[in-house]
Amino acid sequence: MDTSRTDALLAAEQKRQENSLCFIASENHVSKRVMNAIGSVFTNKYSEGEPRKRYYQGNSVVDDLEEYVHDLVRQGFGLSADEWHVNPKALSAGVANFCVENGLLRPGQKIMGLYLYDGGHLSHGWDMDDKRGVTIGSRIFDSLLYRVDEKTHLIDYDKLAVQAKEFKPNLLITGGTAYPREIDHKRMKDIAASVGAYYMADVAHEAGLMIGKAFPDPFPHADVVTFSTQKTLRGPRASVIICRKELGDQIDRAIFPGLQGGPFDHHIFALACALEEALTPQFKEYAAQVIKNAKVMAETLQKRGFVLATGGTDKHLVVVDFRDRTGRLPKKLCEDLEAAGIICNYNTVPHDPRKPFNPSGLRLGTPATTTRGFKEADTVEITNLIADVFEADGDAEKIAKAGEGVAKLCKKFPVPESFV
Repeated sequence: MDTSRTDALLAAEQKRQENSLCFIASENHVSKRVMNAIGSVFTNKYSEGEPRKRYYQGNSVVDDLEEYVHDLVRQGFGLSADEWHVNPKALSAGVANFCVENGLLRPGQKIMGLYLYDGGHLSHGWDMDDKRGVTIGSRIFDSLLYRVDEKTHLIDYDKLAVQAKEFKPNLLITGGTAYPREIDHKRMKDIAASVGAYYMADVAHEAGLMIGKAFPDPFPHADVVTFSTQKTLRGPRASVIICRKELGDQIDRAIFPGLQGGPFDHHIFALACALEEALTPQFKEYAAQVIKNAKVMAETLQKRGFVLATGGTDKHLVVVDFRDRTGRLPKKLCEDLEAAGIICNYNTVPHDPRKPFNPSGLRLGTPATTTRGFKEADTVEITNLIADVFEADGDAEKIAKAGEGVAKLCKKFPVPESFV
């Protein structure tokens, strides 16, 4: 068997990750233990159904594993098994969100989620203004997308409450991919309750910060909470749904048999390993440092004259708004940054006049570099190099100069194999 091609691909990706710095807010580095867990013997198992209620034999260990994950999740958020149900089987957070919609609603019922350009997510009922049905949620459910304030870029809860009263959603959703501020979960629950809606908080980006006690969580206000596990939680590509106990059967049935067959037991095992790490004192220090680094990144960019959506950040990411600047657009700037060894993504900004494939913004996140050991001073250093690339306006010599600084930081902060 000739394995040279796959061997080369693996080596190339490992080299790329080691020799660049990742500022994609939805990416991170996992420990060797989590990585090995994904390739464990749990890969070989098939386990349709719920713990102790499977459709296949040989699942006693998988049952123990899934129940252990339930306990770890509730421990991380300080929840009682008498009040909260956990399901870690949806293959991704986007899938988890659709399972919640499918489990709680009937076709044609109403969803309200944050507008994609303003920081929302595709799985929250996103559709284009012409209602062409871009996502499956927007095809099955009646979706209204609320906007942030055009000047402050913040959620206007008073305006949202008026919209909810008029639209009368059955499900109100918060969260997304590029909203840098805290969400008032109590207020959102009050708005949802005022129109008889469920309230779902998608905390895909913030789950690790919440378990690390560095950022407020949505309990007890949300009826359902969803999150992916590979971002700030520093786990495998998987997801978790937490819901009020009385909604558990609806959520479980929406996942299986509603949308999936057997879950990825190897990912659930890796999630258990990641949650064990997340419940340590070292992880609390990590979560706090992620936010410290993001805040100092925001301050440094502002000192260099760059405008940030919402004027800053409360968590792990910043969104740079280039609408007031001339020169290269964010899509090209991301290519320039990659040439210098800095990996990030272009992103829409609130009320962006441009389309998502060539937008006016650029998103930067600090989870991965914090995992590599960056503190505030190191983040200031790399942020200044990022700003240098912005200002280079495509000048190859200036970009290469910034790349020299990035290479030194990569050597100073290698990707660790363990965290605890």
